[in-house]
Amino acid sequence: MNRPMNAVRGTAAAITAAALAALISAPTAQAAPGARTLYAAPEGHGTSCTVARPCSPEGARDQARTETGRDIRVLLKGGTYHLDAPLRLGADDSGTDGHTVTWTAAPGARPILSGGRTLTGWTQNTDGTWTAEVPTGVTPRQLFVDGKRATRARGEACAASVCDATKTGMTGAKATGIADWQRPTDAEAVIRVRWRNYHCRIAGVSGDLLTFVQPCWTNSASGTNRTGPAWDTTTVDSTRYSGVAFFENAPELLDQPGEFVWNSEARTVTYLPRKGEDMRRAQAITPHTEELLVVDGAHDVTVSGIGFAYAAYRRPGTDEGYAGMQAGLTLTGATGPVDHAGRFYTKPSAAVTVRGGQHISIENARFSHLGGAGATLEAGTKDSSLTRSTFTDLSSGAVYVGDTEPMPSPVLAGERNTIAYNTITRSGVEYTDSVGIWAGYEAELTVDRNSIDHLPYSGISVGWGWNQPESRQSVLRDNKVTNNRITNVMEVAQQQHDGGAIYTQGAQPGTVIAGNYINRSAFGNTERDGNGIYLDEQSSYITVENNVITRIGYKWVSNWADYGIQNTARGNWTDTEAPALGGTGSVMTDNSTGLDRLPAEALAVAAWAGAHGGSVEQLRTDLARTGTATQSSTEGTAGAALALDADTNTDTRTLSEAGAWWQVDLGATKHVRQIEIWNNSSTTTADFDVITDDGTVHVSGKALRPTVLNVDSRTRTVKIALSGTGRVALSQVLIHP
Repeated sequence: MNRPMNAVRGTAAAITAAALAALISAPTAQAAPGARTLYAAPEGHGTSCTVARPCSPEGARDQARTETGRDIRVLLKGGTYHLDAPLRLGADDSGTDGHTVTWTAAPGARPILSGGRTLTGWTQNTDGTWTAEVPTGVTPRQLFVDGKRATRARGEACAASVCDATKTGMTGAKATGIADWQRPTDAEAVIRVRWRNYHCRIAGVSGDLLTFVQPCWTNSASGTNRTGPAWDTTTVDSTRYSGVAFFENAPELLDQPGEFVWNSEARTVTYLPRKGEDMRRAQAITPHTEELLVVDGAHDVTVSGIGFAYAAYRRPGTDEGYAGMQAGLTLTGATGPVDHAGRFYTKPSAAVTVRGGQHISIENARFSHLGGAGATLEAGTKDSSLTRSTFTDLSSGAVYVGDTEPMPSPVLAGERNTIAYNTITRSGVEYTDSVGIWAGYEAELTVDRNSIDHLPYSGISVGWGWNQPESRQSVLRDNKVTNNRITNVMEVAQQQHDGGAIYTQGAQPGTVIAGNYINRSAFGNTERDGNGIYLDEQSSYITVENNVITRIGYKWVSNWADYGIQNTARGNWTDTEAPALGGTGSVMTDNSTGLDRLPAEALAVAAWAGAHGGSVEQLRTDLARTGTATQSSTEGTAGAALALDADTNTDTRTLSEAGAWWQVDLGATKHVRQIEIWNNSSTTTADFDVITDDGTVHVSGKALRPTVLNVDSRTRTVKIALSGTGRVALSQVLIHP
């Protein structure tokens, strides 16, 4: 029924009057205070913290503690903040009552927290080097000249037959010349064994024998019952040891532009400039302060738009040295609990550390020129994120999330953290066993849309414990490694083996690895152990789907252990085959393998992956696929056709004989631009000729995985023939038009 208009108006008037009376009679409401903005500057001081009179970062922090019941913003003006100690944010620096505390760059500013010390007063020496005195308390392990990393003066490799390592030391002092060095005790041996990296300083020289500082050498050798899994054979005194990669930091080794040497007695740095560098005008910086920002027990804090540079990592320069165990974690201390699951390994020092944080957000940060790692989120950090940041030129890994205790107390468990949209390039420059993103025992971790390029070892590593008894039950579950772009990792020149672009350990129910683009992991390797996705050890209950994985030195997916169970690989695209997944209940289904062209759907997945998407290396048509293979002889069942089966995990093999050969007939004369020769699992094929109708190319030494030859030939056949006596054994030969 329609009500008269005057009745409606009368009702509205009555409601308005009643509401007005209620407002008059009610207590006066307090409006929520607006956000408080404080300012900091490199030369700031005092307590005003205004635009005109900014505070120091510590002053702004202390002033922020007096504010309650509102959002707080600390704006850092542009410039370099030289820190003698880290900026520390604790529980008192948290957001309260639903509010947040934000530390961010002022509009248009690029603030940098720096742990570096500038070395000045350079004087030129007669040999073209320059020398500068170093301030007391500063120990230069790295040097950056005009923003470019210098190299600690280094020598050549020393084979195990000369530099024979034992539990107590090493031979080779005379053959290497170290016995005649002026200060050998400033020098270090750098050793790489499989996935491990060791840096130990020389303690003394006696005749041909070298000894090394302790506990570095003991922790790098066997017999401590602390160095890793019970089956471990990758210590410096193991059968896997092949020699010293190089000795470094001796003036006798200073012979290449861009190298430097530290003299601990004279407290000087001597540097041989690169072309165009003038040390009278150059800026030379060495990292000194270890941590730059520590967030300890805080919550509801955002850090945005801040740079972190020249943070140090001092432990490797002490008698602890760097006894690398895996992924940049080291064994420290002269004694410790017996453990085979890495529960007591030590993470590297990082420029930013978050301990026990909740709802901590680090975004749009810039990490560069670091002596250690980029950022660590640990000790029960939950619901926190590190996003849209860049990591460039780091001695160790970029990001470490979580810890090594498989069953932590609830307060120390890492949960629901996110690492996303970050760009990581050239991490692990010094400690080549480190990885781009490492996660220990985490639950509901998201690692999404990161771009990772040019790393010496694995790109992303999630999980821990090597199937040891103390690690078989853990909190690992429901982790997501999705839509990442991982290229040029497991770099062959760095000699680290047995890893992958994405690497996992441990049972992880609900964990998914999906939508990632992986290209050129261990490409050009000398061994068959650089993988695309590596489900190592006890990795179980993991789904691998819709990934694009190409140009891999070994397996596109590896799940070799029979105790890694119920893993699934489905709907992936790759250019090779792989053996079936190991373990009960593991399956491979609906994968597109052995491709020599990526279909449109795969190209779309690959192009979208990463922090900003990017280009995709399309596969090249393989003319050899339809050819006919023959060889001079056949050992067992290793027939010639196995080099044409689109599977780099199967091998041909001839008998050992003079002039052994393998050949493919393309069926007709074709225009060939490139030939890829993949050596077999034992890298058997060496010192051979590649013969086409247009000529011969000789390859000295062993073929790689692969050796790539760029040619311009019209040919019907391609023949691989030994120059002398031996076997030809091949995993794959690809011929591209």
